[in-house]
Amino acid sequence: MKIPVARPLAWCRSRIVDPCLLILKRGTEPKQLAVSAALGITIGIFPICGVTVFICGFVATVLGPNCHTPTLMLSNFVATPLELSMIVPFLRIGEWIVSGEHFEFSPDALKEIVTGRGSLDLLLGIFHAILGWTVTAPLIFGSLYTIFHPIFRYSIRKLGSDHWPLPTYHPGMRLGEFSPRKEALA
Repeated sequence: MKIPVARPLAWCRSRIVDPCLLILKRGTEPKQLAVSAALGITIGIFPICGVTVFICGFVATVLGPNCHTPTLMLSNFVATPLELSMIVPFLRIGEWIVSGEHFEFSPDALKEIVTGRGSLDLLLGIFHAILGWTVTAPLIFGSLYTIFHPIFRYSIRKLGSDHWPLPTYHPGMRLGEFSPRKEALA
C-alpha cells in the first residue's frame, strides 16, 4: 500500500513549519530564539530516551522569561531522531574519557534493556553515554547558537510582524487557521 506524499508533507507543515512561522511572526528577540532552539536541540539529544521533555520543562522553568518555551519544546521535538542516532557516539566518547570497557550492543543487551533486567555493564554504558553527552553538550550548544543567531535575525527581519499581521487566538483555532488582527489591517 502506497502512502500518499501529501500526508507527510501536510503533517510536517502543520507540526513544524506553521509553528516556526508563528514564532517568527510574534516579534521575539533573535538572541532568545537562538538560545532556546540551541538548548532544545542540545537537550533533545540527551542519551536517555523519554526524559528530554522533562529536562526542557525544568530548564524553561529555571530560565523563565529568558527562554522562549515554544521554541525550546519545538526544537526538542525536532531533535528526537538525532537523539536515537547519537546514543552510540556519546557512549563511545564516554568510554574513551574514562578508558572504560567497550560496551557491546547485541540483541541480548537490547532484550535486557527492554525487560528491565539490566546488568552492571548496562548501567556503566548509560553512565558513559551521559558522560559523553555532558562533555560535548557545551560544544554542541555553542555551535548551534552560532548557527541559529544569524538565521533567526535574518528570518525575523524578513518575516517579522512588520510584514505579517499577528494572528488572533480564539478557542478551537488550529495551527493553520490564522485570522489577522483588525488593528494590523488598519
